[in-house]
Amino acid sequence: MCEQGQFWDEMQTPFAWGEGKVSMKVQITRRRLITVAAAAAGLPLLMTAGRAQARLITWEGTTLGAPSTIQLYHRDEAKARAAIDAALAELARLETIFSVYRADSAISALNRDGKLDNAPAEFQEMLAHALGLAEMSGGAYDPTVQPVWQLYFRHFTAANVDPAGPSARDIDAARALVGFRNVAMDGNSVAFTKPGMGLTLNSGAQGYITDKVAAVLRSHGFENILVDMGEPRAFNTKPDGSAWRIGIANPADTSQAITFLDVVDKAVSTSGGYGTIFDNDGKFTHLIDPKTGLTAPAMVGMTVVAETATRADGLSTALLLTPPDRRQALLRAAGGLMAIEVTPEGVVSKVEA
Repeated sequence: MCEQGQFWDEMQTPFAWGEGKVSMKVQITRRRLITVAAAAAGLPLLMTAGRAQARLITWEGTTLGAPSTIQLYHRDEAKARAAIDAALAELARLETIFSVYRADSAISALNRDGKLDNAPAEFQEMLAHALGLAEMSGGAYDPTVQPVWQLYFRHFTAANVDPAGPSARDIDAARALVGFRNVAMDGNSVAFTKPGMGLTLNSGAQGYITDKVAAVLRSHGFENILVDMGEPRAFNTKPDGSAWRIGIANPADTSQAITFLDVVDKAVSTSGGYGTIFDNDGKFTHLIDPKTGLTAPAMVGMTVVAETATRADGLSTALLLTPPDRRQALLRAAGGLMAIEVTPEGVVSKVEA
């Protein structure tokens, strides 16, 4: 399970997150670049009491296959570069743990061998969080759904694709390998109790990495920050005291925002089937119901606002896959958070505990 959405800053510059709406036959580009510059040509430095204070400094790249950004305000470019370099080093380290795109990652080793000894502390922490959310949601969210995702991926990237999707028999066989209670954690070892299982933490790890990268920037003394490693998290306000303005994408046209949130010291996560669509008709998406093996509708989005990106991420997916009459109970169990649903008709409504 992975999340996708799209956000805009106050100048309406879009920056996407989650896996992105990509053709499944196109290899995801993982090249990074750093851009340290004003947000737009001619953007002046902010002035306070007649002297330069800060300007917007940005980095753009990719995290776990998702477009990512760092935005921070500072007047010292060298200090900003050093902080960003330290943050990217932390990002690279965490990707060696969580990336399903890397054969040498911790999660890939677990999926390959069925067991992971000496699991990194971060892996244990994130997995414990994911298993807790799976329990809380009654299995609507299940990080062991990877075998079903792989079934859809293999089906729709085959040479001769049946547009009707995988057979019911194949879905049932893959779904038989799903079950978060079949993940055993013993000390620093993690193992599957059933051969053939697989784990994905993409719907969770992006938020976790966002929080960790933000912590590095804050340790370097930065206070006005928007970090998005798949889930955006805002720290403080902008230097002028205004909130970070985050747009929620219109599922029917992700180049457009359907509504906006003003965010200070909060994280925002959106899940939508439109994040990755397997087929040309949009009938099959990357968000899979672990209980049925069927995919979530393409044109529905669910957004969660929380104190951390780790909390928001995963919960948005769980809510989207939870029956509407149980969503309030899940939000209450999660601590009384607030969510926003966008329907295929473009109706925006709040879901509150």
